Amino acid sequence: MKKEYDFSKGQRGKFYKPGAKLNLPVYLNAEVRKFVEGIAESKRADVSMVVNEILESDMRLADVIK
Repeated sequence: MKKEYDFSKGQRGKFYKPGAKLNLPVYLNAEVRKFVEGIAESKRADVSMVVNEILESDMRLADVIK
């Protein structure tokens, strides 16, 4: 690693995209992943769809509990 770097020709915000949405990875532990994959396989759906359905259901339940 250099002691100094020359940023004199750098551009601030060159890659900034206002309103950009990032899809962050979510890591499931092995037991949860196996459970969700089983549901996805039986529904012939992908894991993301099943996880979203489960989380949406939990969100509705949490709203009722409030």
